[in-house]
Amino acid sequence: MTQPTNIAGVSGERVIQLIERIERLEEEKSGLADDIRDVYAEAKSAGFDTKTMRQIVKLRKLDRQKREEEEMLLETYKIAVGME
Repeated sequence: MTQPTNIAGVSGERVIQLIERIERLEEEKSGLADDIRDVYAEAKSAGFDTKTMRQIVKLRKLDRQKREEEEMLLETYKIAVGME
């Protein structure tokens, strides 16, 4: 492998550092995804509905106003298509 160089104001070494950092974070992200999958599997084996749990996790990320807005819009669409 050749040594990094600087070209057109771009530091090859800095680019390599950033790429390696991204690669490490991607590995960590993959490990975390595996851990999350394991927790959902544990929840499922304990009798919990993981689809509902995923919805709750998603809703908890939203602030109250945004969550209420989404719930109201969902309710409106359900009425519009004859589900209510």
